[in-house]
Amino acid sequence: MSMFCYQCQETMKNSGCTVNGMCGKKADTANLQDLLIYTLKGIALVLEKAAVTDREAVRFLIRGLFATITNANFNSGDFVNLISEALSLRDRLKKQYGISGELHDAAVWSADNPDDMRGKAALVGILNEENQDVRSLKELLVYGLKGIAAYADHARVLGYEDDEIYAFVVTGLASTTKTLPREEMIAMVMHTGETAVKTMALLDRANTETYGNPELTEVNLGVRGNPGILVSGHDLRDMEALLRQTEGTGVDVYTHGEMLPAHYYPAFKRYGHFAGNYGNAWWLQKNEFASFNGPVLMTTNCLVPPADSYRDRVFTTGVVGFEGLRHIPEPEEGGEKDFSEVISLAKTCDPPVELESGTLVGGFAHHQVLALADRVVEAVKSGAVKRFVVMAGCDGRHKERDYFTRVAGELPDDTVILTAGCAKYRYNKLGLGDIGGIPRVLDAGQCNDSYSLAVIALKLKEVFGLDDINDLPISYDIAWYEQKAVAVLLALLSLGVKGIRLGPTLPAFLSPGVARILVETFSIKPTGDVKTDIEAMISGH
Repeated sequence: MSMFCYQCQETMKNSGCTVNGMCGKKADTANLQDLLIYTLKGIALVLEKAAVTDREAVRFLIRGLFATITNANFNSGDFVNLISEALSLRDRLKKQYGISGELHDAAVWSADNPDDMRGKAALVGILNEENQDVRSLKELLVYGLKGIAAYADHARVLGYEDDEIYAFVVTGLASTTKTLPREEMIAMVMHTGETAVKTMALLDRANTETYGNPELTEVNLGVRGNPGILVSGHDLRDMEALLRQTEGTGVDVYTHGEMLPAHYYPAFKRYGHFAGNYGNAWWLQKNEFASFNGPVLMTTNCLVPPADSYRDRVFTTGVVGFEGLRHIPEPEEGGEKDFSEVISLAKTCDPPVELESGTLVGGFAHHQVLALADRVVEAVKSGAVKRFVVMAGCDGRHKERDYFTRVAGELPDDTVILTAGCAKYRYNKLGLGDIGGIPRVLDAGQCNDSYSLAVIALKLKEVFGLDDINDLPISYDIAWYEQKAVAVLLALLSLGVKGIRLGPTLPAFLSPGVARILVETFSIKPTGDVKTDIEAMISGH
């Protein structure tokens, strides 16, 4: 094997990528990502021994974890630089806090050049842990931390941080270097879920206090006759800066993929050149980016290695990286990113080719749904709505994901789908209608807005006077792809949700022993036959 990675749903044969990643990353990059994670664990060990929450250091841990998420950064050079920075930071922290004596190798190894790094990378990969159940629990924790890191970073750029979250990132990473009893490892994984809830709540507060509560919105799917810039990823601060800098330039701004929910925030609606949403989920970008004609800005993960037909129009920013693409750097402290290069290119480009027309309705985050609570409760009490089905999560390329389209299309007319994340693109254009004015697809927003779905469920539990969230007429049919979905899954489990269907495959990183624990404790099950699953969900199983 030249590499080993099984952190995403599309990993080879649902076992592990061993030559190149199915996502497109090369073996060298994958191995350097492993080494970066190992180095971050060394920093965590130093911080744990110093018994401090050093915000500057934890911010670096967050950035490093975020950079290794699937489809974020494919550039080996970026990881060489991050590892060098990590080693310097670790050694500075040891000196600053007087840390010495016997330490784990992750806290003491050093490198003089990239060859040293590549040699070390071969020794610290995932398979270095021989016991598959221990390996599975440690990787489950690390992948949950990667999802937490993504959400924490989005909150941080808006000025929102939480030292409890930061402290757990340190504790969680450090724990994976130790030999712990199985019960302690399982408890640490569950704590990861609890921290994921806190982190999504923090990001929800950051987004809503900065941009307003998402509200019911019709989003245009067509195009205008002006040149445009297409924004993909998740970062709302980047969106805000780009909208401000393009105002009055004659350039329109469109969303793609997970950036669609930006349209739901009141603060962005004042921009008349915020034209609409273009295209669908991330994995269709090779065709959609080509037909867009203008520049594309990738603000977070979800990048597919670009085709030659449009790669000279793709810009990266934040943790995103790909060799040969232009990168928009971070601003000075308190400043704003400079997108002038992107805007200048857009002015020279043709308008986008129209892919479709019409509108989509979204904006059903918890504030909007709770504003409609009386109607929702009455619809349930009257029998107009028999069941809610949470179909949140990720989309991807596997043909088996047609399962989610078929489930949505074949659910009875008295069911409502609650969704968040790019999984919605499997069914949000099916025209499923409404129930007494309540749309049958309620889109809460991005993957992190799965928090809204939890808030809605907990509120309904309170309204109906139930003791257990699992007594609600809600079923969970979740699509997963990468590590933010792992954080969301662990968050739901920490809230006591049971009976989740997860697909299109169970994660390869779940060993038989760990999968058995999840099945026995939380009744997690794989998605199966569409008709059988629908019948089971409607009957509450």
